[in-house]
Amino acid sequence: MSAGRWRPGIITGTGAVKIVFALLTVALLVLSGTGRTRAADLEGGGALLQGLDKVTARISPIEATIGHAVRFGTLDITVHRCLKRPPEETPESTALLEIREVRPGEPPVVIFRGWMFASSPALNALEHPVYDVWVKDCLNARSPASSGPR
Repeated sequence: MSAGRWRPGIITGTGAVKIVFALLTVALLVLSGTGRTRAADLEGGGALLQGLDKVTARISPIEATIGHAVRFGTLDITVHRCLKRPPEETPESTALLEIREVRPGEPPVVIFRGWMFASSPALNALEHPVYDVWVKDCLNARSPASSGPR
């Protein structure tokens, strides 16, 4: 075999240097984006929700504080956490909710438990024939490191 012939699977000379340089450049660009630190989310003392009664077509604002159930029709809604991005980032509020349906003479039934996102209400939505509930914002959002009562 002569030295000038191409051999499958082997890259030699300046071609190898160019490929290595290109791979290192791509790796550096990819890793530089992951090194950015994001500011901590702000903890809310509650959540501002909206509820839709599909029968009457009425939309109602619902203010719920952390850990306390609020009533909307036959639903009991409890907010466990509410997180809001800081003002210098893309706006987003997320809430960890538990929604129970309470009917007279029956035990409450959990019909939703999970995170809801204000910017994408359909991403993780409550599926109920009569009611829709979605997150609008966090109430009294502040840094988790800040002291003081909520």
